Amino acid sequence: MSLRSSIDFLLYQWLNAPSLSERERFSDHSRDTFDAVLDTCERIAREKYAPFNRLVDTQEPHFDGDKVTLPQATHDAQKAYAESGMLSAAQDYDWGGMQLPYTVEAAANAFFACASVSIGSGMLTTGNANLLMAHGTEAQKNVFARNEFAGRWTGTMCLSEPQAGSSLSDVATRAVPDGEGHEADPLGPRYRLKGNKMWISAGEHELTENIIHLVLAKIPGPDGKPVPGVRGISLFIVPKKLVTSEGALTGERNDVVLAGLNHKLGWRGTTNTLLNFGEGKFQPGGQSGAIGYLVGRPGEGLKCMFHMMNEARIGVGMAATMLGMAGFLASLDYARNRPQGRPMGVGGKDAAQPQIRIIEHADVKRMLLAQKSYCEGALALELFCARLVDEQHTGDAASADEARLLLEVLTPIAKSWPSEWCLEANSLAIQIHGGYGYTRDFPVEQYWRDNRLNMIHEGTHGIQAMDLLARKVLMENGRGLQLLAGRINQTIERAIQQPELAAHANALGAALQQVGSATKAAWATGVPTDALANAVPYMQAFGHTVLAWIWLDVALAVRASGSSDAATQGRLAATRFFFHYELPKIGAWLRVVETRDQTCAELPEDAF
Repeated sequence: MSLRSSIDFLLYQWLNAPSLSERERFSDHSRDTFDAVLDTCERIAREKYAPFNRLVDTQEPHFDGDKVTLPQATHDAQKAYAESGMLSAAQDYDWGGMQLPYTVEAAANAFFACASVSIGSGMLTTGNANLLMAHGTEAQKNVFARNEFAGRWTGTMCLSEPQAGSSLSDVATRAVPDGEGHEADPLGPRYRLKGNKMWISAGEHELTENIIHLVLAKIPGPDGKPVPGVRGISLFIVPKKLVTSEGALTGERNDVVLAGLNHKLGWRGTTNTLLNFGEGKFQPGGQSGAIGYLVGRPGEGLKCMFHMMNEARIGVGMAATMLGMAGFLASLDYARNRPQGRPMGVGGKDAAQPQIRIIEHADVKRMLLAQKSYCEGALALELFCARLVDEQHTGDAASADEARLLLEVLTPIAKSWPSEWCLEANSLAIQIHGGYGYTRDFPVEQYWRDNRLNMIHEGTHGIQAMDLLARKVLMENGRGLQLLAGRINQTIERAIQQPELAAHANALGAALQQVGSATKAAWATGVPTDALANAVPYMQAFGHTVLAWIWLDVALAVRASGSSDAATQGRLAATRFFFHYELPKIGAWLRVVETRDQTCAELPEDAF
């Protein structure tokens, strides 16, 4: 198999992406234009990204106290990506965009993540600009978003702080009005920010002429004290270099300073920074404090930031998927070419026989099939979520609302399931390589290191699990969960009519019923600590049920195609593998959820 063949099948034969061209927004497009975008991105990824994946891992960003230096390959890749138009692909023609469906945009960006997630593409920049398009003023859109879409400037998101990682209600960065007339600034109400932000990807570099930080900070209340909790958080645009209301650089540095680079296990090609805001090294306007422009209304910063965070979570899921896919393709190639061992006969092995390739061993096939089921299944999930984004933006009112709610429920899964199971795929890729997989002679160890981040950033695994069980399955009186169950039941009804898929359909129906029962049992006491003590096992079972549904739906498309080629056999085998080896795991996970097991929650810390 190849990544392109998987994308083509999922886009065209499963999701029927060309049907989107029937909608007014996408009416200039067809499969030909979609293929042209995929061809371009596949080529850039092959030429500008893949050859340098090891280089950017070994030549980490260097800070000399003045500026950050990155390899020339990163500059070249960044330029090629910006020139491709992918930063603004989904935007209106008036904004230099292609009005490309997000489904196709997500598929095209998969090539870059597979080739070198460490070099990076435009996820944060596009997400930053998209947030401003949704919540910014016209001036903020024209000055900041437009230049980000054009590739002149890049963007970041600044949430975490050294003392407050995922606990955003505890952020300590402060923002105060910047003197008289601060509300009349053409770029938005102007504030001075002081504080520190940690884990900021692409927070400092020389790749573009400016960096636009989106920063969460608290504005003091009427009593001069910070408003407690997330209600006190506001969102600010803080450019590295100050700009005019027309978008020109003023030549003056803002009071944003790189305090240091974080040296990481993986993603070493991307700068990850600790930034100080308002430490006084630079004093724009003769005062300390970084100049920031308020986005939206005071106190609604987290609400605005979730626009970018949810987009980034799907992006993280795709990155995890593609790192798993890269490892799978590498180990598949290795297994086809590595001779070792001999087949088992009735009397054992015959040493006089020639060696066989390791792909002929059943256990190696098991590991390859596990990787395929995880990675191709996760790719299908991410593209399905991307298709929901298009439905939300261009469907009729009822379809758009349904897509919105399905996305709410599926986003924690789209982020967390690939980050756990495609990481496991990377581990299996190392195992297939044997001792060689543990060395830097082969790429699979780097894929594992790069992928290990994805269970952490943009909301850790545990936070996604609590979001799913405490909010998403309960919101709007459980309507999102009911909608998802309805979609799954539709697939079951179609599959049960086909003898080859009927057993899978029945297994999925039983799994869905188990998830529903466990959801009710978890909340039977109404006590959050009872329900959430086992939120992660709940999410694992929920995610496996969703992936089983995805694979069954894909299998229906495979059978509808009428093809019997090797790719068809592979997808049907991956479906069987998932139902035989993976879906049965949910029983153990849901058992502790249903009984509200308190083994972990009640253990006193000295017992460790």
